[in-house]
Amino acid sequence: MHIEVTLLALVVGSLALTWVCRRFDVSAPLVLVVAGIAASFLPGVELVEFDPNIVMLLVLTPLLYSAALESSYMGIKANRRPIGLLAVGLVAFSTFGVGLVAWWLVPGLSLATALVLGAVVAPPDAVSALAVGRRLGLPRRVMTILGGESLVNDATALTLFRVFLAAAAGAGTTVLGATGMFLLAAVGGTAIGYAVGWLVHHVRRRLHDPTIEAALGLVVPFVVYVLAEQAHTSGVLAVVVAGLYLGHHAPQSGYATRLQEAAVWRASDSILESIVFALIGLQLTSVVAEVGEIGPLIVSGIVVTAAVVLARIVWVFPATYLPRALFRGVRKRDPMPSWHVPAVISWSGMRGVVTLAAAFAIPPELPYRDEIVFLAFFVTVATLLLHGLTLPTVIRKLGVRENGFQEDMLAEAQTQYDAVQASIARLDELTAETGSATAHTAEKLRRFAQLNANAVWEQLGRSDEEAGESPGAAYRRLRREMLTEERELFVDRRNSGAIDDEVLRRVLRRLDFEEAMLARDEAN
Repeated sequence: MHIEVTLLALVVGSLALTWVCRRFDVSAPLVLVVAGIAASFLPGVELVEFDPNIVMLLVLTPLLYSAALESSYMGIKANRRPIGLLAVGLVAFSTFGVGLVAWWLVPGLSLATALVLGAVVAPPDAVSALAVGRRLGLPRRVMTILGGESLVNDATALTLFRVFLAAAAGAGTTVLGATGMFLLAAVGGTAIGYAVGWLVHHVRRRLHDPTIEAALGLVVPFVVYVLAEQAHTSGVLAVVVAGLYLGHHAPQSGYATRLQEAAVWRASDSILESIVFALIGLQLTSVVAEVGEIGPLIVSGIVVTAAVVLARIVWVFPATYLPRALFRGVRKRDPMPSWHVPAVISWSGMRGVVTLAAAFAIPPELPYRDEIVFLAFFVTVATLLLHGLTLPTVIRKLGVRENGFQEDMLAEAQTQYDAVQASIARLDELTAETGSATAHTAEKLRRFAQLNANAVWEQLGRSDEEAGESPGAAYRRLRREMLTEERELFVDRRNSGAIDDEVLRRVLRRLDFEEAMLARDEAN
């Protein structure tokens, strides 16, 4: 099988499996990894090389940027203490803890090389954990903490990886030099990401062209990453900061830009997430072929995996309760949570693409390089299987659920009501001295605005089964049928030659926007 056919099969097969997993509500990353492992044994399947530079630039960078766009800057800021403890503190703790275990476990392995392994396996990949959390309704704060951790921990781990890789290669890195390298990566990456994000935001506001604005957004993560890496700072952190800045200021863009950008990134996320987990599984045969005898390494892999899992548990519980116990201000602002919350967070430590990318980036001349790659692969697959199979059960058994939906709906309804009153007041100002035609139009707009305000309040009462169909639900149902009829008529006229395809596309776009608004209101 030619490599082109293999790549095509990888993309199409991964997307098909992802659709099946979503259809039957099972973990897509877990199934894709297992499918990749199985496919690696098929005769005629050419190995798709896991080039770390390509994976970091073309896979990890857009995934991180898209996640940052959708993240809450305010939520991350409000939870900066727990996120920092996980994204920086836990990564460092795991690096040294796992490194010491590997140093003791593998004969002949130097401490610096063992710490390289520790840095490689330190950062968890929260893609699958967040997918499970969304499906099972984890509290918003837990999701924010896990998402914030996944955005920042890669930068911490990759910086530590570079420091210890230099030491293992005999570059003579000192503690002071390592600290300087870490600060340069963190401060420099943050500065570059902020600067590019600010520049792009202000440029896009002056373009007034949604297509070009969305296209510019597509190249941002790659430009930011390359600039930061060329400056020897953290490209990952720069991408995250740029994404957070642009996502936070997205309301200042036009509606068409937001719609196009959201659709493009959702589609790209589906493709990249599907491919990356299948690609992880496909590496099994090449990794095993490089190390030869794998019996002793399997035992080492089990021990290292146990160290990775235990390090997270040992860190999360003290990091959750000690600051509250030691500092009254922290305890007052953020009361002690139930032990169920840190239990779920501590069991959300699946490894992913960053671990493998770092492992494959180790120079071939480094002693024990093949063993480190095998152990990194073992930890990645083992944690995906372990946590992927058990995390949904842990969440259900512990009953960690979002219970603030009613408060959210009350706040939304009140804000919607206030916004409608403000918009009606503005409408009255604009139509105070106009003719009857404009007054009639204003009355229609007023009724439509009031309908939007009432739609949110309707959801606060009894369910449709108890109270019957609400006016808002009836409006959406009837209007959707009307839109369907309009579409069919325009398509018939296009087919008969009465109108051109360009006219049809323009009308369909308008109708699609209206139906999207109906679907949004129904989902809320």
